Amino acid sequence: MDREYIVKYKDREYRYREHTTYQKIAEDFKQDYDADIVLAVVNNKLQELFHTLESDCTISFETTKSTAGHKAYKRSACLLLISAFYEIVGKENIEFFRVEFSIGAGYYCFCKGNFRLDDELIGRIKDRMNEIVKEDAVIKKESRDLSEMLEYFKKEGRKDKEKLFKYRRHSTINIYSLNGYEDYYYGYMVPSAGYIRYFDLLLHDDGLILQLPERKEPEAVPKHKAHKKLFRTMWTSNIWGEMIGIGTVGDLNEMISSGRMQETILVQEALQESRIGDIAKWIKTKGNSRFVMIAGPSSSGKTTFSHRLSIELMAHGMKPHPIALDNYFKNREDTPVDEDGNYDFECLEAIDVEGFNRDMTKLLDGEKVELPTFNFKTGKREYKGNFLKLDDDDVLVIEGIHGLNDKLSYSLPPESKYKIYISALTTLNVDDHNRVPTTDGRLIRRIVRDFRTRGASASKTLNMWASVRRGEEKYIFPFQESANAMFNSHLIYELAVLKPFVEPLLFGITPDDPAYQEAKRLLKFLEYFLAMDTASIPQNSIVREFIGGSCFQV
Repeated sequence: MDREYIVKYKDREYRYREHTTYQKIAEDFKQDYDADIVLAVVNNKLQELFHTLESDCTISFETTKSTAGHKAYKRSACLLLISAFYEIVGKENIEFFRVEFSIGAGYYCFCKGNFRLDDELIGRIKDRMNEIVKEDAVIKKESRDLSEMLEYFKKEGRKDKEKLFKYRRHSTINIYSLNGYEDYYYGYMVPSAGYIRYFDLLLHDDGLILQLPERKEPEAVPKHKAHKKLFRTMWTSNIWGEMIGIGTVGDLNEMISSGRMQETILVQEALQESRIGDIAKWIKTKGNSRFVMIAGPSSSGKTTFSHRLSIELMAHGMKPHPIALDNYFKNREDTPVDEDGNYDFECLEAIDVEGFNRDMTKLLDGEKVELPTFNFKTGKREYKGNFLKLDDDDVLVIEGIHGLNDKLSYSLPPESKYKIYISALTTLNVDDHNRVPTTDGRLIRRIVRDFRTRGASASKTLNMWASVRRGEEKYIFPFQESANAMFNSHLIYELAVLKPFVEPLLFGITPDDPAYQEAKRLLKFLEYFLAMDTASIPQNSIVREFIGGSCFQV
């Protein structure tokens, strides 16, 4: 007879029989949540719902509204799509199927083979996906021997996975299967297809979009927005990866292990320099741009980019003057507070918009203006004799979170502004079916930089990241398509560089810390990468803004 164990949930104790699944336990508490439960947290360790009770424990749950739960949903939806695609098209007709990158709330996928990707085929695949959901097909997980799976991947011609697991340190890997289709996935899954009720599928630019819910509204699929500039930027970065010969982590590891990284670094840096040069040329050609407005999410490398763009502008005969919007922060006592009573430095109202427009208008009119400097220690703006007057070839390079929002620069003529959106848009993937989220790359950058420049722990950075992301989604992302130019600051090799810097910081987070689960996830993710030396990285590289050794003051 099975014994009973005590399960503590929200400071109350319950008894369940041994081997009861967490999915069954979750059913008893689903009324406490406003979204579908998809994962369990057992003794502060994330677990999939098919696991069973084996001892006394403390339990809580993650829903599709949480970061971990939302990732599990999206990951499971990819398995559902690929399973249905292979079933409808036939494995023998597919050369490859790749989940390339995220666009808005969806994933752009590119595939090639003996088939025609059109609305009719998309419709059949979507219908089959809905059938599998209705059938509530089980998503199975099985631990397999690594050497056995390497032979299997080689036989199946799945070179992306063969390369990835060549550098695997563990002797086993976890394989997920759905309706007979087997695949490897990085991270946890929902227990069955019945959980994946919300999605859409549509044709897009020689590929397809798997449209998924956003975390804040997990039961609604938003209408797909084109994001034409963002898509073009991401696709260009994909082409750069193909030129260098790196599309997946396995490709990168092969480059590192064979000692071929120096040329790769130089080519990647040259491609970025060329792009910065093009932007400077466009600004010069436009002729009437007096204000270059640069904005992007956290850890995009805005400061280094501003310096490098300024150099390129000088090379085109212009005289750039950097201005940080942070210097126009309102005095601390005038700063708005959020719902928790904390100063809200992210909102537009934290900026002295009137003062900024007054100064910029005077400069545009040829007047001499004394610019402020914000003292972050005292929380006040100061004036230290920093006067500026614009001549014909002068241009202001203005960097800050609200740079693309016309409400910030409402008094300036539209033709006088050139807007640039910058972000670290990751196109390197773990393998053909496993994305490296752009937010993960930026988060790792920020952990390393915050520790180096501010002495901030990884715990502090991780625990404030959700607030940072909310600010980005509200104040930056809605304006990205209004930019005249986009710049992708991601370097295809950077995670291998950041790995030895960030790992010790993540290992320092203890199990009682709210950031522990996220730290463990990132550590597991970084296991895929071989570390690389920093000696060959140029001093003006954007990655130097985070690891140190930059020739700029960053």
